[in-house]
Amino acid sequence: MHIIPAIDIIDGKCVRLTQGDYSQKKVYNEDPLEVAKAFADAGITRLHLVDLDGARAKHIVNHKVLERIASKTNLHIDFGGGLKHDDDLRIAFECGARQITGGTVAVKDPDLFLSWLERFGPERIILGADVKNGKIAVSGWEEESQEELLPFLERYLAAGVRYAICTDVSKDGLLAGSARELYAEIRAEFPDLQLIASGGVTAIEEVEELREIGCFGAIIGKAIYEGRISLKDLIF
Repeated sequence: MHIIPAIDIIDGKCVRLTQGDYSQKKVYNEDPLEVAKAFADAGITRLHLVDLDGARAKHIVNHKVLERIASKTNLHIDFGGGLKHDDDLRIAFECGARQITGGTVAVKDPDLFLSWLERFGPERIILGADVKNGKIAVSGWEEESQEELLPFLERYLAAGVRYAICTDVSKDGLLAGSARELYAEIRAEFPDLQLIASGGVTAIEEVEELREIGCFGAIIGKAIYEGRISLKDLIF
């Protein structure tokens, strides 16, 4: 299983939110590149980079941060937040993203998302499936759609999606444990899906449980920044 630290960006800074609430923002570092280099130096190979300004603005904003990290580390970066148009995707890939994550666009403009899937292939396009009250959350989690999780995943898996990041918004940023039962349900329903668990991971024991469930990857954010999980613990 891949360990994937998260860096969320607001105003060019490394931050974390609580349950996606922009008013509950904590800045952890003024320079995301410094954080990314620390991950790479510890032996981490992947990074989940989220443009929270972009998610709100509905277009890519912090692409220069992406470009700096991609050009100065060897991290495999998946980038999300504000990718709503072809130009956003072009900029993300030109700035060094190895994969992109599309969530809101997959709900609000499925034809565009499917065109990206066809054009770039399933290895480069990750489906963002963030859940709030049982429904897919969009626009930086500030909106709740009418899409239910399992049918949403089933539809896109049938269309060729291979990778999906699933976050239970109710767990995110609380350091109260991840939605392991939800991930087990998804794995049982869609064993061929490369599922990346995200949100709420608090202890190294949970990482082991997610591995046993069969998750492709686990995204970890606040637990690292708050010292609950050390980087050396994450190198298997």
